[in-house]
Amino acid sequence: MLKLTDVHTFYGPIEALKGIDLEIHQGEIVCLIGNNGAGKSTTLMTISGVLKPKTGLVLLEGEEISRIPAHEIVRKGISQSPEGRRIFPRLTVKENLEMGGFSSRGNLRSGIDVVFGLFPLLKERQRQLGGTLSGGEQQMLAIGRALMSSPKLLLLDEPSLGLAPIIVQKIFKTVREINREGVTVLLVEQNARAALSLSNRGYVLENGRIALQGSGEDLLNNEQVRKAYMGE
Repeated sequence: MLKLTDVHTFYGPIEALKGIDLEIHQGEIVCLIGNNGAGKSTTLMTISGVLKPKTGLVLLEGEEISRIPAHEIVRKGISQSPEGRRIFPRLTVKENLEMGGFSSRGNLRSGIDVVFGLFPLLKERQRQLGGTLSGGEQQMLAIGRALMSSPKLLLLDEPSLGLAPIIVQKIFKTVREINREGVTVLLVEQNARAALSLSNRGYVLENGRIALQGSGEDLLNNEQVRKAYMGE
């Protein structure tokens, strides 16, 4: 479904991605793990068109998308739930979801119903301002907003960040459910154990390069990964 080939992305003179190669196949959950500054979020923003690679290719179902605007990439089937949630705090839950569906050709009402089915708490709070929600509820809203464009590929950037363990379990359970409904997922996570347990495959990023890759199970059992990212 998605392929990155020798992607180099810069912030001004600083090279953040140094020749990234990765593949995501339809129906998979794939995770990116690594320390802060490794290039995980930069990879997602390069895929979604927020950042443009200086060199290299980003292909979606064989079509190069690395030079087209971010809103066109959404229309082609890639949607992102960003790090830090970035909901609209002065809009209601329902209005946030409607904003997420602005580029969707589908029915807004049916999209909202799907999100409310995944996150019943959001239905209860649909008239509540986004800024008054708890951290976990805001994360649910950020994911729900990303789903409103009916993506083929959902990019999730640190969905567990700052959340209590019981809420993290709920979020990851919902990610699995979203995937079972046919949405391919690329997950960026600091919580390496949870991410690899959820994922079919994973990539380890170090200093803008792919250091390791393999099945979720293989990386979970990798001594180097366990020592560096699981505190063992």
